[in-house]
Amino acid sequence: MTQVQAKPSAPAKPRSADARPTSPHNGQQMTGAQALIRAIEATGTTDVFGIPGGAILPAYDPLMDSSQIRHILTRHEQGAGHAAQGYAHATGKVGVCIATSGPGATNLVTPIADANMDSIPMVAITGQVGASLIGTDAFQEADIVGITQPITKHNMLVKDPADIPAAIAHAFYIASHGRPGPVLVDVAKSALQSMTTFQWPERIELPGFNSGAKPHAKTIQEAARLLATSRRPVLYVGGGVIRSGASAGLRKLVDMSGAAVVTTLMARGALPDSHPQHLGMPGMHGTVPAVAALQKADLVVALGARFDDRVTGKLESFAPNAVIVHADIDPAEIGKNRAVDVPIVGDLKDVFADLVPALDEEHRKHGKPDLAAWWAQLDDWRSTYPLGYTPTHDGLSSPQYVIQRLGELNDPETTIFTSGVGQHQMWASQFIKYEHPNTWINSGGLGTMGFSVPAAMGAQVAAPDKQVWAIDGDGCFQMTNQELVTCAINEIPIKVAVVNNSSLGMVRQWQTLFYEGRYSNTDLHTGHGTRRTPDFVKLAEAMGCVGLRCESDADVDATIKRANEINDQPVVVDFTVSKDAMVWPMVAAGVSNDEIQYARGVAPEWDRED
Repeated sequence: MTQVQAKPSAPAKPRSADARPTSPHNGQQMTGAQALIRAIEATGTTDVFGIPGGAILPAYDPLMDSSQIRHILTRHEQGAGHAAQGYAHATGKVGVCIATSGPGATNLVTPIADANMDSIPMVAITGQVGASLIGTDAFQEADIVGITQPITKHNMLVKDPADIPAAIAHAFYIASHGRPGPVLVDVAKSALQSMTTFQWPERIELPGFNSGAKPHAKTIQEAARLLATSRRPVLYVGGGVIRSGASAGLRKLVDMSGAAVVTTLMARGALPDSHPQHLGMPGMHGTVPAVAALQKADLVVALGARFDDRVTGKLESFAPNAVIVHADIDPAEIGKNRAVDVPIVGDLKDVFADLVPALDEEHRKHGKPDLAAWWAQLDDWRSTYPLGYTPTHDGLSSPQYVIQRLGELNDPETTIFTSGVGQHQMWASQFIKYEHPNTWINSGGLGTMGFSVPAAMGAQVAAPDKQVWAIDGDGCFQMTNQELVTCAINEIPIKVAVVNNSSLGMVRQWQTLFYEGRYSNTDLHTGHGTRRTPDFVKLAEAMGCVGLRCESDADVDATIKRANEINDQPVVVDFTVSKDAMVWPMVAAGVSNDEIQYARGVAPEWDRED
């Protein structure tokens, strides 16, 4: 296949045409702290998460008088950052967190890095020591701009109070335009304390962050031709589809193309799991049909995906016979990991708007492709290698069963699931059926343990009419469960399913498979039987939540139903499960996807001849 070289797109019209509403406070004299709060209000923000401290304290005084902004006092800055992420995940809006200088700011590093990896629109506002003290190693001074430079979409230090409104306006614009991401605004305490004249910018002039380029017609046409003529096409759908709000356009392309579809960990819900062309999640713990389809495809159309190593396995052997079409809003992703035959740069909403009619035109030229043999093969893989699990041998519940029932006993129309990172995350992505975007919230790229509870808190604040379940492991839960106090005090009624296998489950699985069962420092001693350290039910009750425990399959349904009946305070359910359960299928790190194991010691058989 000859590589298509797209002509450079015409320069996009600057988004300086993106007019901003004039603030009623323009021209008023006020402190920099007041200007900061007025600026946040001008963005339309209604909820922020944070903790006050010395350098940011001047801003907390006018924040107290804001009738628009609800500030939720978290118990840790990391919780504030993950809550802002969960808020943004659930709504697509910019999530906001606030911290003070030094350790307050550095505690935001993990959620900022997490948001950067998963393209989450977030603005982090931090206090900094006074301008005259910067660089002197003053009390609670840290160069948070320097620290976060590699993990933010943009960051800035503000020392002049007159610059505060524009800095906030720019931060929100940058976080939400183009490929979303986190922006940090560090404000010197002296700027917060000084007087200024408030001026909210009516227009945004940021040529370097313009994202108005439209997909090139030539590459769209070539992608359509390939879809109309390939015999083994696969749409490889990434989280960019959800970030761009393009699920409706994806559905049109799927229905028209007849192609097989796989959705990555970050794209679960972009296409309903019930759609007949959906093969599930690809990658290290993906379904056999999804992994096999990519390996045997003659055409892979990547949509808002980045060819992550957890999807591709050994990159050199990934989809070896496929022509690659790659559509992404970020030109830096095109060809970064995998050579691309047809590059398409643009917002996926625009891509689908152009590609669907182009494909219809190609169908009129060439007819629809005969995909019968391809689907016969895919359906054979689906029937031969379904997702499943084996019964436990210790009499305890299968964690897969617990998570599957959580999905089945909650309405996919009204439920949001968040997860921590580890085995429970993979099982939640496998055994819960997602029918809508923004109903599955997890830490994908960074893989942050402790993400689930604060992210659920943020999602619940963003979507108070939804039921929010945090699926957590006992290891993850012990990292950030203090935010349940925040939930209890602020009447944020999340529900937490602690999948308690008394160990760091995913690490233990690797020790089982690759370290001869030498379980070095993975036993958490959270307790099966009389000794429980800690006792999660008592811990939940001490934090103002309802605590429940479930120790057998027979009680799973009743326990979930009981938790769902409680809507006036947070609920924590300690599901005691087997520590020997493992996540299958699995592609070991660094090996080819061809070496996927369906279960331990069981490799799927598929025709490797082309």
